[in-house]
Amino acid sequence: MFEWLSELAREKLYLNTGMHISGNSELIIDNCRRIEECNEVYMRLVSGGLTVDIRGNGLRAYDFSTGGLVIRGCIEQIGLTERRSRRENETTSENKRQGEKTV
Repeated sequence: MFEWLSELAREKLYLNTGMHISGNSELIIDNCRRIEECNEVYMRLVSGGLTVDIRGNGLRAYDFSTGGLVIRGCIEQIGLTERRSRRENETTSENKRQGEKTV
């Protein structure tokens, strides 16, 4: 209902995801909230309203405590997926419990 207000607040408070790529060897992600999966060939991160999937070789994460994340290694692919809001997830799971189809 108030998605526009949420988006405006993220923009004004600099809470959106920012990425800086240096060749294929370094990626800096601003406002990284959580590392969901991390190994040498694949990383999944949550940053702002996005899930960031990174594939490559020799991937290492640095400086997570600064509110951002630095990833170094041979980066081959970066994928961005928009995260659904918590309210949408609650509605979907409630409909599944009731046996309703979601469109």
